[in-house]
Amino acid sequence: MAAGWVGGVTRARGLLSRCLGHREAGELAAGTLTEAVRWLAATPYRRFLPPDPDLAEVQWAVSATLLWHLRVLAGWLPRSGAQAVRTLAAGFETANIEDLLRSFTGPAPRRPYALGALATVWRRAAHARTPEELRAALAASAWGDPGGADPATMAVALRLSAAHRVADAVPPARRWAQGRAALLTARTVFVVGRPLPGNAGRQAARLLGPGAVAAASFEEFRRALPADARWALDGIETPGNLWRAETRWWTVVEREGRDLLRAAQYGLPPVVGAVAVLSADAWRVRAALELAAHGGATPEMADALG
Repeated sequence: MAAGWVGGVTRARGLLSRCLGHREAGELAAGTLTEAVRWLAATPYRRFLPPDPDLAEVQWAVSATLLWHLRVLAGWLPRSGAQAVRTLAAGFETANIEDLLRSFTGPAPRRPYALGALATVWRRAAHARTPEELRAALAASAWGDPGGADPATMAVALRLSAAHRVADAVPPARRWAQGRAALLTARTVFVVGRPLPGNAGRQAARLLGPGAVAAASFEEFRRALPADARWALDGIETPGNLWRAETRWWTVVEREGRDLLRAAQYGLPPVVGAVAVLSADAWRVRAALELAAHGGATPEMADALG
Protein backbone atom coordinates (compact mmCIF):
# COMPACT_ATOMS: atom_id res chain seq x y z
CA MET A 1 0.00 0.00 0.00
CA ALA A 2 1.81 3.10 -1.25
CA ALA A 3 1.89 6.11 1.01
CA GLY A 4 0.75 8.25 -1.93
CA TRP A 5 -2.53 6.35 -2.13
CA VAL A 6 -3.13 6.64 1.60
CA GLY A 7 -2.65 10.40 1.52
CA GLY A 8 -4.57 10.78 -1.74
CA VAL A 9 -7.61 8.77 -0.64
CA THR A 10 -7.67 10.60 2.69
CA ARG A 11 -7.60 13.91 0.85
CA ALA A 12 -10.29 12.70 -1.59
CA ARG A 13 -12.64 11.85 1.24
CA GLY A 14 -11.87 15.13 2.97
CA LEU A 15 -12.80 17.11 -0.13
CA LEU A 16 -16.39 15.91 0.14
CA SER A 17 -16.91 18.50 2.86
CA ARG A 18 -16.76 21.05 0.02
CA CYS A 19 -20.01 19.74 -1.45
CA LEU A 20 -23.18 21.79 -1.06
CA GLY A 21 -25.62 18.89 -1.05
CA HIS A 22 -29.12 18.20 -2.36
CA ARG A 23 -31.15 20.22 0.14
CA GLU A 24 -28.91 23.28 -0.11
CA ALA A 25 -29.00 23.21 -3.92
CA GLY A 26 -32.79 23.11 -3.80
CA GLU A 27 -32.82 26.17 -1.54
CA LEU A 28 -30.38 27.90 -3.88
CA ALA A 29 -32.71 27.28 -6.82
CA ALA A 30 -35.74 28.67 -5.02
CA GLY A 31 -34.51 32.27 -4.76
CA THR A 32 -33.19 34.88 -7.15
CA LEU A 33 -29.79 34.79 -8.77
CA THR A 34 -28.64 37.69 -6.60
CA GLU A 35 -29.71 35.81 -3.48
CA ALA A 36 -28.04 32.65 -4.75
CA VAL A 37 -24.73 34.40 -5.34
CA ARG A 38 -24.86 35.99 -1.90
CA TRP A 39 -25.54 32.58 -0.40
CA LEU A 40 -22.72 30.91 -2.38
CA ALA A 41 -20.30 33.50 -1.02
CA ALA A 42 -20.52 31.75 2.35
CA THR A 43 -19.76 28.29 0.89
CA PRO A 44 -16.68 26.55 -0.53
CA TYR A 45 -17.81 27.73 -3.98
CA ARG A 46 -16.88 31.32 -3.12
CA ARG A 47 -13.27 31.08 -4.37
CA PHE A 48 -13.85 32.41 -7.89
CA LEU A 49 -17.20 34.18 -7.54
CA PRO A 50 -17.47 37.41 -9.56
CA PRO A 51 -18.60 40.62 -7.85
CA ASP A 52 -21.72 40.85 -10.03
CA PRO A 53 -24.46 38.19 -10.32
CA ASP A 54 -23.90 37.31 -13.98
CA LEU A 55 -25.20 33.76 -14.56
CA ALA A 56 -22.49 32.63 -16.96
CA GLU A 57 -19.72 33.99 -14.77
CA VAL A 58 -21.15 32.47 -11.60
CA GLN A 59 -21.55 29.09 -13.25
CA TRP A 60 -17.98 29.38 -14.52
CA ALA A 61 -16.87 30.08 -10.95
CA VAL A 62 -18.61 26.96 -9.68
CA SER A 63 -16.86 24.83 -12.29
CA ALA A 64 -13.53 26.55 -11.62
CA THR A 65 -13.88 25.64 -7.93
CA LEU A 66 -14.44 22.01 -8.86
CA LEU A 67 -11.35 22.12 -11.06
CA TRP A 68 -9.34 23.60 -8.20
CA HIS A 69 -10.38 20.71 -5.95
CA LEU A 70 -9.39 18.20 -8.62
CA ARG A 71 -5.98 19.84 -9.02
CA VAL A 72 -5.45 19.67 -5.26
CA LEU A 73 -6.48 16.02 -5.24
CA ALA A 74 -4.18 15.12 -8.15
CA GLY A 75 -1.27 16.70 -6.29
CA TRP A 76 -1.72 14.25 -3.42
CA LEU A 77 -1.84 11.15 -5.61
CA PRO A 78 0.82 8.89 -7.09
CA ARG A 79 1.40 9.28 -10.81
CA SER A 80 -1.22 6.74 -11.91
CA GLY A 81 -3.86 8.36 -9.73
CA ALA A 82 -3.04 11.85 -10.98
CA GLN A 83 -3.29 10.58 -14.55
CA ALA A 84 -6.76 9.17 -13.81
CA VAL A 85 -7.91 12.52 -12.41
CA ARG A 86 -6.49 14.26 -15.50
CA THR A 87 -8.51 11.93 -17.72
CA LEU A 88 -11.69 12.48 -15.70
CA ALA A 89 -11.18 16.27 -15.85
CA ALA A 90 -11.08 16.37 -19.66
CA GLY A 91 -14.30 18.40 -19.78
CA PHE A 92 -12.45 21.50 -18.62
CA GLU A 93 -9.96 21.25 -21.45
CA THR A 94 -12.87 20.65 -23.83
CA ALA A 95 -14.48 23.89 -22.64
CA ASN A 96 -11.26 25.84 -23.18
CA ILE A 97 -10.80 24.41 -26.67
CA GLU A 98 -14.38 25.11 -27.73
CA ASP A 99 -14.25 28.64 -26.41
CA LEU A 100 -11.03 29.31 -28.30
CA LEU A 101 -12.55 27.85 -31.46
CA ARG A 102 -15.60 30.13 -31.19
CA SER A 103 -13.35 33.16 -30.73
CA PHE A 104 -11.90 32.73 -34.24
CA THR A 105 -15.20 33.93 -35.71
CA GLY A 106 -16.88 35.60 -32.74
CA PRO A 107 -16.17 37.48 -29.52
CA ALA A 108 -12.91 37.20 -27.64
CA PRO A 109 -12.71 34.05 -25.53
CA ARG A 110 -13.57 34.23 -21.85
CA ARG A 111 -10.83 33.44 -19.38
CA PRO A 112 -9.85 29.80 -19.74
CA TYR A 113 -9.97 27.31 -16.94
CA ALA A 114 -6.58 27.08 -15.21
CA LEU A 115 -5.73 23.44 -15.83
CA GLY A 116 -2.22 23.30 -14.42
CA ALA A 117 -0.96 19.71 -14.37
CA LEU A 118 -4.37 18.47 -15.53
CA ALA A 119 -3.77 19.83 -19.04
CA THR A 120 -3.28 17.38 -21.89
CA VAL A 121 -2.89 19.63 -24.94
CA TRP A 122 -3.99 23.07 -23.77
CA ARG A 123 -0.50 24.57 -23.45
CA ARG A 124 0.01 24.03 -27.17
CA ALA A 125 -3.59 24.48 -28.28
CA ALA A 126 -3.87 27.88 -26.58
CA HIS A 127 -1.40 29.29 -29.12
CA ALA A 128 -3.47 28.26 -32.16
CA ARG A 129 -4.56 31.15 -34.32
CA THR A 130 -6.84 29.33 -36.75
CA PRO A 131 -9.24 26.38 -36.53
CA GLU A 132 -6.83 24.34 -38.64
CA GLU A 133 -3.94 25.00 -36.22
CA LEU A 134 -6.16 23.96 -33.34
CA ARG A 135 -7.16 20.77 -35.12
CA ALA A 136 -3.49 19.99 -35.81
CA ALA A 137 -2.62 20.42 -32.13
CA LEU A 138 -5.40 18.02 -31.14
CA ALA A 139 -4.42 15.48 -33.80
CA ALA A 140 -0.89 15.34 -32.35
CA SER A 141 -2.18 14.71 -28.82
CA ALA A 142 -4.10 12.08 -26.87
CA TRP A 143 -7.32 13.72 -28.11
CA GLY A 144 -6.73 12.55 -31.67
CA ASP A 145 -7.85 14.18 -34.89
CA PRO A 146 -11.44 15.41 -34.45
CA GLY A 147 -12.04 14.92 -38.16
CA GLY A 148 -12.89 18.55 -38.83
CA ALA A 149 -12.30 22.07 -37.56
CA ASP A 150 -15.88 23.33 -37.40
CA PRO A 151 -17.47 23.78 -33.95
CA ALA A 152 -20.13 21.05 -34.34
CA THR A 153 -17.65 18.39 -35.43
CA MET A 154 -15.16 19.43 -32.77
CA ALA A 155 -17.75 19.34 -29.97
CA VAL A 156 -18.89 15.78 -30.66
CA ALA A 157 -15.41 14.47 -31.38
CA LEU A 158 -13.90 15.92 -28.21
CA ARG A 159 -16.61 14.50 -25.97
CA LEU A 160 -16.48 11.04 -27.48
CA SER A 161 -12.68 11.06 -27.35
CA ALA A 162 -12.85 11.95 -23.66
CA ALA A 163 -15.40 9.20 -23.00
CA HIS A 164 -13.23 6.67 -24.82
CA ARG A 165 -10.15 7.62 -22.80
CA VAL A 166 -12.07 7.39 -19.52
CA ALA A 167 -13.43 3.96 -20.45
CA ASP A 168 -9.98 2.78 -21.45
CA ALA A 169 -7.87 4.26 -18.63
CA VAL A 170 -10.19 4.57 -15.61
CA PRO A 171 -11.90 1.19 -15.08
CA PRO A 172 -14.15 2.27 -12.16
CA ALA A 173 -15.67 4.93 -14.44
CA ARG A 174 -16.00 2.82 -17.59
CA ARG A 175 -19.76 2.28 -17.21
CA TRP A 176 -20.34 6.00 -16.77
CA ALA A 177 -18.29 6.77 -19.87
CA GLN A 178 -20.25 4.29 -21.97
CA GLY A 179 -23.53 5.71 -20.70
CA ARG A 180 -22.37 9.22 -21.49
CA ALA A 181 -21.33 8.15 -24.99
CA ALA A 182 -24.78 6.62 -25.54
CA LEU A 183 -26.49 9.87 -24.52
CA LEU A 184 -24.21 12.01 -26.67
CA THR A 185 -24.64 9.77 -29.70
CA ALA A 186 -28.41 9.63 -29.29
CA ARG A 187 -28.70 13.40 -28.96
CA THR A 188 -26.43 14.07 -31.96
CA VAL A 189 -28.06 11.58 -34.31
CA PHE A 190 -31.71 11.52 -33.25
CA VAL A 191 -32.27 15.04 -31.88
CA VAL A 192 -29.87 17.23 -33.85
CA GLY A 193 -30.22 14.95 -36.87
CA ARG A 194 -26.53 14.97 -37.65
CA PRO A 195 -24.47 11.84 -38.35
CA LEU A 196 -21.40 11.36 -36.22
CA PRO A 197 -18.34 12.77 -38.01
CA GLY A 198 -15.59 10.33 -38.98
CA ASN A 199 -13.37 9.96 -35.93
CA ALA A 200 -16.29 10.49 -33.53
CA GLY A 201 -18.11 7.62 -35.21
CA ARG A 202 -15.13 5.34 -34.73
CA GLN A 203 -14.85 6.30 -31.06
CA ALA A 204 -18.55 5.67 -30.56
CA ALA A 205 -18.32 2.28 -32.26
CA ARG A 206 -15.55 1.23 -29.87
CA LEU A 207 -17.66 2.22 -26.87
CA LEU A 208 -21.13 1.22 -28.05
CA GLY A 209 -20.58 -1.30 -30.81
CA PRO A 210 -20.90 -0.81 -34.58
CA GLY A 211 -24.54 -1.97 -34.54
CA ALA A 212 -25.62 0.89 -32.31
CA VAL A 213 -23.74 3.49 -34.34
CA ALA A 214 -25.29 2.20 -37.56
CA ALA A 215 -28.86 2.11 -36.13
CA ALA A 216 -31.50 3.76 -38.30
CA SER A 217 -33.94 4.54 -35.47
CA PHE A 218 -33.82 5.48 -31.80
CA GLU A 219 -35.45 2.21 -30.77
CA GLU A 220 -32.98 0.21 -32.85
CA PHE A 221 -30.16 2.20 -31.28
CA ARG A 222 -31.39 1.39 -27.76
CA ARG A 223 -31.68 -2.33 -28.52
CA ALA A 224 -28.18 -2.49 -30.02
CA LEU A 225 -26.43 -0.89 -27.03
CA PRO A 226 -24.29 -3.08 -24.75
CA ALA A 227 -25.61 -3.46 -21.20
CA ASP A 228 -22.96 -1.10 -19.78
CA ALA A 229 -24.33 1.69 -21.98
CA ARG A 230 -28.01 0.76 -22.27
CA TRP A 231 -28.72 1.62 -18.63
CA ALA A 232 -28.41 5.31 -19.45
CA LEU A 233 -31.46 5.09 -21.75
CA ASP A 234 -33.64 2.78 -19.65
CA GLY A 235 -37.23 3.97 -19.79
CA ILE A 236 -36.51 6.61 -22.45
CA GLU A 237 -38.90 5.84 -25.29
CA THR A 238 -38.32 8.91 -27.47
CA PRO A 239 -35.36 11.22 -28.17
CA GLY A 240 -37.38 14.13 -26.81
CA ASN A 241 -37.03 12.71 -23.30
CA LEU A 242 -33.25 12.45 -23.39
CA TRP A 243 -32.97 15.38 -20.99
CA ARG A 244 -34.43 13.12 -18.31
CA ALA A 245 -31.77 10.53 -19.04
CA GLU A 246 -29.03 13.14 -18.81
CA THR A 247 -30.28 14.26 -15.40
CA ARG A 248 -30.52 10.65 -14.24
CA TRP A 249 -26.98 9.98 -15.49
CA TRP A 250 -25.69 12.43 -12.89
CA THR A 251 -27.83 10.84 -10.18
CA VAL A 252 -26.43 7.39 -10.97
CA VAL A 253 -22.85 8.66 -11.15
CA GLU A 254 -23.19 10.30 -7.76
CA ARG A 255 -24.77 7.25 -6.15
CA GLU A 256 -22.19 4.86 -7.56
CA GLY A 257 -19.44 7.32 -6.68
CA ARG A 258 -20.51 7.15 -3.04
CA ASP A 259 -20.44 3.36 -3.26
CA LEU A 260 -16.83 3.54 -4.48
CA LEU A 261 -15.97 5.86 -1.60
CA ARG A 262 -17.12 3.25 0.87
CA ALA A 263 -14.49 0.82 -0.39
CA ALA A 264 -12.05 -0.03 2.40
CA GLN A 265 -9.06 -0.11 0.06
CA TYR A 266 -6.57 2.66 -0.60
CA GLY A 267 -6.40 2.91 -4.35
CA LEU A 268 -8.14 4.25 -7.43
CA PRO A 269 -11.84 3.39 -6.72
CA PRO A 270 -12.41 5.81 -3.80
CA VAL A 271 -10.55 8.56 -5.69
CA VAL A 272 -12.83 8.08 -8.70
CA GLY A 273 -15.78 8.06 -6.33
CA ALA A 274 -14.74 11.39 -4.86
CA VAL A 275 -14.35 12.95 -8.32
CA ALA A 276 -17.83 11.69 -9.22
CA VAL A 277 -19.48 13.12 -6.10
CA LEU A 278 -17.69 16.47 -6.36
CA SER A 279 -18.58 16.73 -10.06
CA ALA A 280 -22.23 15.86 -9.48
CA ASP A 281 -22.47 18.48 -6.76
CA ALA A 282 -21.03 21.16 -9.06
CA TRP A 283 -23.46 20.12 -11.81
CA ARG A 284 -26.36 20.42 -9.38
CA VAL A 285 -25.25 23.87 -8.18
CA ARG A 286 -24.92 25.11 -11.77
CA ALA A 287 -28.42 23.79 -12.54
CA ALA A 288 -29.77 25.47 -9.40
CA LEU A 289 -28.25 28.77 -10.50
CA GLU A 290 -29.91 28.40 -13.91
CA LEU A 291 -33.28 27.94 -12.22
CA ALA A 292 -32.70 30.89 -9.90
CA ALA A 293 -31.79 33.10 -12.85
CA HIS A 294 -35.08 32.25 -14.56
CA GLY A 295 -37.46 32.97 -11.74
CA GLY A 296 -36.72 30.28 -9.20
CA ALA A 297 -37.61 26.61 -8.99
CA THR A 298 -40.96 25.03 -8.26
CA PRO A 299 -40.87 22.06 -5.82
CA GLU A 300 -41.01 19.70 -8.79
CA MET A 301 -38.10 21.42 -10.51
CA ALA A 302 -36.09 21.34 -7.28
CA ASP A 303 -36.75 17.60 -7.01
CA ALA A 304 -35.26 17.16 -10.49
CA LEU A 305 -31.94 18.32 -9.09
CA GLY A 306 -31.66 14.93 -7.44
